[in-house]
Amino acid sequence: MEKDPLTGKIIGCAIEVHRALGPGLLESVYQQALECELKIQEIAFKSEHPLPVKYKNMSLECGYRIDFLIAGEVIVELKAVEEIKGIHKAQLLTYMKLANIKTGLLINFNVERLVDGITRFKL
Repeated sequence: MEKDPLTGKIIGCAIEVHRALGPGLLESVYQQALECELKIQEIAFKSEHPLPVKYKNMSLECGYRIDFLIAGEVIVELKAVEEIKGIHKAQLLTYMKLANIKTGLLINFNVERLVDGITRFKL
């Protein structure tokens, strides 16, 4: 898959967080640290961005939230799990579809090398 500069910057921020903290912490810790790193790098983002669900032209407020919406272009879903499963991938793809965002990153911080925990998605 072709890499773009924005996802490259996001991945660089995530790698910096992983280098500093390592694996084994809660997802919420990585989320806060990634927020700090995105601010340092001056990358525009919204964290815990609300995601309404549309059903038959009605908006359902179900309480879904995107971990990060970066520059209005990329959804980033964070995990801190033993292994990424199909349901994690399906979750991100559904969020991308609902938000009409074409690019997504699934980042699992619970790995020895973060590069092994990153999956890119493109709709």
